[in-house]
Amino acid sequence: MPEHIHLLVSEPERDTLADALKSLKQGVARRLIGDADHFWQKRYYDFNVRNHAQFVEKLHYIHWNPVKKGLCERPEDWPWSSFLHHATGGEGRVEIESEWTARQRERAAGRLCPAVELPHSSQNQA
Repeated sequence: MPEHIHLLVSEPERDTLADALKSLKQGVARRLIGDADHFWQKRYYDFNVRNHAQFVEKLHYIHWNPVKKGLCERPEDWPWSSFLHHATGGEGRVEIESEWTARQRERAAGRLCPAVELPHSSQNQA
């Protein structure tokens, strides 16, 4: 979005969400504005996602928001979206952590977990 962002993040393992967002905002501001007074608004809106249905609801809202605002015709057309990753596992400008990215790292390291190997792999053939 031109004037705001949507993030769907997990609770950090250390510290608090507020600390994680402060660090993110400071890093982005330093890169974009240098020593200017401010870049971000002081407040942010958060919502605790408590189940899979709420996760899907919020992700759907995030993906369709640029369409609703008239910035693009389809969610996959918005370049700053994770839509393509969620729909296809493909890579885009927005890098997210998911089961797909974890499997890609495992494949690249040559340690794909046997539980996710395809049934037609050479190890499973008699």
